[in-house]
Amino acid sequence: MRDKRLTAILGACVLLFWMSEVAAQNVLLSEWHVDSGKRAVKERHFDEAEQHYFAALKEAAGAPGTRVTGSIAALAALYLAEGKPEASERLFGQALVAQERMLGREHPAVAETLKSWATLNADHGKDEAAERLFTLALAIQEKALGPEHPDVADTLSNLAIVYKSQRKYDMAERLYARALAIQEKALGPDHLDMADTLNNLAVLYKAQKRYAEAEDLCRRALAIREKHLGPEHPDVAVSLNTLANLYFVVGWYKEAEGLHERALAIREKRLGPEHPDVATSLNNLAILYNHQGKHAEAESLFKRALAIREKSLGPEHPKVADTLESYAALLGVMERPEEAERLAVRAKAIRSKQGS
Repeated sequence: MRDKRLTAILGACVLLFWMSEVAAQNVLLSEWHVDSGKRAVKERHFDEAEQHYFAALKEAAGAPGTRVTGSIAALAALYLAEGKPEASERLFGQALVAQERMLGREHPAVAETLKSWATLNADHGKDEAAERLFTLALAIQEKALGPEHPDVADTLSNLAIVYKSQRKYDMAERLYARALAIQEKALGPDHLDMADTLNNLAVLYKAQKRYAEAEDLCRRALAIREKHLGPEHPDVAVSLNTLANLYFVVGWYKEAEGLHERALAIREKRLGPEHPDVATSLNNLAILYNHQGKHAEAESLFKRALAIREKSLGPEHPKVADTLESYAALLGVMERPEEAERLAVRAKAIRSKQGS
């Protein structure tokens, strides 16, 4: 009897070892497919990249890590930038079908894919689609993880951003308050994840003209990020940018200029001179220069911001329209109406196509 029990135990150990070996091989194969997909994207072989990403999804047993989901999102964004919204929708739709078939519709991995899809829609000004997808993800997470899980807080914050964009300020504030309460309880008041929510709530308060409250939140988020990440991290630049935009609104131009310049320096050094976040800093600094009457300096920055955004985001991205509109306003002040009109017309066409 003892020998049989020992044999059974040894057999179970061998089976577990074999299963772990298979799982490890699957993870390695999944990672290989992700890397191969990224190389295919760089070479603009999008169909090949798509095949690799779905193979990675399959090898990961339908529960991909952030690399797989992030890669799918990146390829979907490229499809959108190329004016192929149907391909983008197909990519995420097929990923979800694969995950739901292998894991069920209420698995947290499904929620993460929904969130990636929602974020992509939000970035391209498709707020209604983003709201629907974030809401679906939130329902899954609340049921699967519980209503006070940190992942729930992150989704609440993302959904609040969409509500803020739709000017549903009261709804956005309620979600931010709930997200902050979850994070403070689960993670602590100085946790790095708190900084994102604080920063986003500050943006909402700025839109509501609650400037003193917004400044307090900006400074708290900045302090958390500098403490955890150091003074030159790109996330620190996010807080600097938010605080600078607040100071611009209240007319503190000198303070705003210093913060924008610091944010720009961080982003150029850490992200490279052609990163979309660099374009954001250039665009904001150009708007500030325009208000200060530094028109030549502003135009130079608008040109550079526009070139970066067109190259990195695509010629029909909403942020390209943002720069076109701001640049057109500058050209109007500089009494160059024909050039201003051309840019304004192009911006209007982008807005119309995006449905914003």
